[in-house]
Amino acid sequence: ATVTNQIDTDWPLTMRYVIYGAGAIGGTIGAALHLQGHDVVLIARGQHRQALQAQGLTFVVPGQTHTLRIRVIEQPQQIDIAADDVVVLAMKSQHTAPALQALRAATNTEPMVLCAQNGVENERLALRWFAHVYAVLVVTPASHLQPGCIEAHSRNVYGLLDIGRYHGRSTTTTAATDPATHIATQLQGAGFTSEMRANIMAWKYRKLISNLGNALDMLIGDVAERRDLQRMLRGEATAVLTAANIDVISDTDFRQRVEVLDRSVTDTSRRAGSSTWQSLARGTGNVETDYLNGEIVLLGRQHGVPTPVNALLRELCADHAARKRAPGGHAPAVLLGQARALQQAISDAT
Repeated sequence: ATVTNQIDTDWPLTMRYVIYGAGAIGGTIGAALHLQGHDVVLIARGQHRQALQAQGLTFVVPGQTHTLRIRVIEQPQQIDIAADDVVVLAMKSQHTAPALQALRAATNTEPMVLCAQNGVENERLALRWFAHVYAVLVVTPASHLQPGCIEAHSRNVYGLLDIGRYHGRSTTTTAATDPATHIATQLQGAGFTSEMRANIMAWKYRKLISNLGNALDMLIGDVAERRDLQRMLRGEATAVLTAANIDVISDTDFRQRVEVLDRSVTDTSRRAGSSTWQSLARGTGNVETDYLNGEIVLLGRQHGVPTPVNALLRELCADHAARKRAPGGHAPAVLLGQARALQQAISDAT
């Protein structure tokens, strides 16, 4: 039976969750909700979809493996999207625009659209086609490296999924009746830590800063030079976001929130790398760094702030992925030297 949480809300209490992109994050969300008894549909592509349809979803958690028979489709046109559905976007940002176009073509209703993705562009894209757009802060250690298999690496909770209406606008007047509060309650019941946040994008911009290091995962891994490069990337991002007058939650507040998850994570050793690294390891030919480091480059160009190191890494990652190269392979000392030279050239010119 479908699990519901009895709260005072005008939003339907019984919701179907359509997980659009059933990779590491989408697969974990879908599996957790399914295990709790919610109605879930997965949208997946290629060999992953074929494996899910043939064998079910293999959902591996510390100490246990589930085989879950969840309905799987390839395109949103294959189901009737209803106004009381919750569509969770969980594909990488470079795939969001065509996915939204397909979703809009599949329905003339206005479901809730949740952007459970890295970066900050997805919500803006979704609002072009849908009225009820919600941002989700995702801190969920999970892996998807083989078709049909998702691994969650946290023992006590699956991850952190805070949620809020994009730009803070709500169809209701109080937190108690906001649909985001209802979704957060259901996510809590499914094994996540989740809160409704009116300033959710300030949290996602802080997560964006932390995700800039995904490029380093791809190119050099966890080496000594990484710390200096990470400092450069974050320094450029801080300058850009300040110039753009964009609200960003403090690093201290972000760390305190994530500590709730950190205290529960006991099995991260098997997670090979970030979500960006996993795309590269699967040989997809494209990665999300255009919407991570590339977001900082875009804002820097708009506001006249130099971002040479983020631009360098965005370009290197795009080339690395297009060539379908394995993770790593760039000399850390050489990359650090290039970054320092670029920053020095900017300094000399000013």
